[in-house]
Amino acid sequence: MADTRLAARDRPAPPAAPAADGRLGPSPWHALAYVAPALAVYAAFVLYPLGRAVHLSLYDWDGLSLATFVGLGNYVEVLTDAGLRAAFGHALVLIVFFALLPAAIGLVLAAVLTRARVRGLPFFRTVVFLPQVVAMVVVGVAWRQLYAPDGSVNGLLDLVGLGGLTRAWLGDTTFALPAVGVIGTWVQTGLVTVLLMAGMSRIPDQLYEAARLDGAGPVREFFAITLPSIRAELAVALTLTVIAALKTFDLIYITTGGGPGNRTSVPSFEVYNRAFRLGEVGSAAAVGVTLTVLIFVINLAVARIGERR
Repeated sequence: MADTRLAARDRPAPPAAPAADGRLGPSPWHALAYVAPALAVYAAFVLYPLGRAVHLSLYDWDGLSLATFVGLGNYVEVLTDAGLRAAFGHALVLIVFFALLPAAIGLVLAAVLTRARVRGLPFFRTVVFLPQVVAMVVVGVAWRQLYAPDGSVNGLLDLVGLGGLTRAWLGDTTFALPAVGVIGTWVQTGLVTVLLMAGMSRIPDQLYEAARLDGAGPVREFFAITLPSIRAELAVALTLTVIAALKTFDLIYITTGGGPGNRTSVPSFEVYNRAFRLGEVGSAAAVGVTLTVLIFVINLAVARIGERR
């Protein structure tokens, strides 16, 4: 009996039955059946609304009366309207505050917290990440109070003898956009820091030990070992923060409402303003589609840079 089982076990498995088209293995339709439910949900909630937005962007429509086909006229307006061009320019400025500054600060914080073996590291990680779990509306209300003429920012400047710098920060035509950008820096730095700390924790200690034997200092270790090892995490962090910068709406709505004038207006706010205040649904859809393409192009470039070795 044992010999019979041994012989059966050693016997080669029978070849797979050919599929209907003559190829071996399961039919491609089997794989499609598995992904069909998720694809249907994705199509219903992402692809269809996106296609509908593209369709609306080709019309001049106020949301109530009959629409008039204008072709690419709304997209021409995006390129030629000074207010819309300024809104896209403001969004690019916010990338500096939402993505580049948090990346630089997060690199330093993550390196210090990881390599210095700080005691109570989970506590510091939680404190740094805390702004991410607070609703952006709450963040906007809190910072609006801080930036008020009688708020804590001006009070601190008075306290240190810099009273000449006090101003209504969110109402100043020069400083309103940077003031909003600082809020974005505060919010996004925690996310970037936690992502980079996760990447740095995977770097083998043997690499740093070998670098020290070769006479490398902390700065040389950072640029020769740490930074190349967290390229993927840095690309993910930049992708998330760039998206946050370009699609920010609630922070602008709560803090400045696009003002003063249009000095803090951004594309996502223009979509809301044109669709629900001005009744220009077609123009709003064109701005939204253009913003989607811009986000895709920028993040594609970030992903390509992150993949380079």
